[in-house]
Amino acid sequence: MNLGFFIMPVHPPARNYAQTLREDREAFVLAEQLGYSEGFCGEHLTDLAENIPNSLTFLASLAGFTSRMKLGTAVTNLPFSHPVLVATQVALVDNLLQGRLLLGVGAGVLRSDAEALGLFEADRGAMFVEALDQILALWSGAPPYDLSGKYWTISTVRTVWPEIGLGGIVKPYQKPHPPILGTASDPQSKGLVALGRRGFWPISSHFLHRNHLLGQWHNYAKGCAEGGHKAERANWRIARSIFVADDDKVARDYGGGDPASPYRFYMSQLTAKLRRGKRLAGFKARPDMSDDEVTFDYIFDNLVIRGSVNRVVDELLALCEKVGDFGTLLYCGKDWADPDLSRRSMELMAEKVMPAVNAAIGKRAAAE
Repeated sequence: MNLGFFIMPVHPPARNYAQTLREDREAFVLAEQLGYSEGFCGEHLTDLAENIPNSLTFLASLAGFTSRMKLGTAVTNLPFSHPVLVATQVALVDNLLQGRLLLGVGAGVLRSDAEALGLFEADRGAMFVEALDQILALWSGAPPYDLSGKYWTISTVRTVWPEIGLGGIVKPYQKPHPPILGTASDPQSKGLVALGRRGFWPISSHFLHRNHLLGQWHNYAKGCAEGGHKAERANWRIARSIFVADDDKVARDYGGGDPASPYRFYMSQLTAKLRRGKRLAGFKARPDMSDDEVTFDYIFDNLVIRGSVNRVVDELLALCEKVGDFGTLLYCGKDWADPDLSRRSMELMAEKVMPAVNAAIGKRAAAE
């Protein structure tokens, strides 16, 4: 199993913006140094806590500071930009990274983003599908482009001048395009069926209770079968909120027990939004749980893996036992309220936890 990295990010809005960006970049550079296989970041336009408005721009800033780790968007919200802008910007970043880009795409879930762009009542799901189809057509086609849709019309027919390169667009470094992924936070996500039909790759959200993960995989595998693709568990990514410390008490406190814990702040932000939208189903171990039962104590006992190395290893092996093999575990970074503890957790995860987990998985596979 590979170890990857993910940030939404979520920072206290009162913190200095430049400092949080600097720390997020430091986290990615540290992940590169520690051997994490990939790193993803999210994006939102109108959230002062989740304060990266463009994930591609953020990843481009890491091009000269990483050389091995793949970098991914999680996600690029397709309805919020013109398809030509997305197609060309993705191509630019993929070339800057020399083929290390992973393209996570989504329809844009933050309602304030949609409102700010005049898309509050729009069918963003339909816009997402059209945008994705047009982006793929731009990458696979040649000028002049002439694409018509309900939401966007793309043409260079009147201005194309191939002799000097006018009317064409730059193409991705990876052929035919970077790997495309989608995230899923709905326990019964039908989006994973559509993802599988296209042969794209799935990411299961870190705020899904482990009881929902196999259902997500089955939906994805169903879509793959319908689309004539093989469902490869190696392409499945599962994100988890994890904190590792040298001491169990420190891990429990910093990982959610202390009122000043960045994990508690993270979950307070997340649950406030989801509770208002009546979208806490993913947190629940059982469908009959009420929203009132999704307390902080419940969340930190069920949605956050925290402890010393051996405790975290045991919990991850229990997760693997429940859901079976998957390709990459995404460690979800939080605000660096204590930079030393945050760095130490990433180090222990890479240097102690994952070697032990993979050794145990290998031993189990040999015994079978």
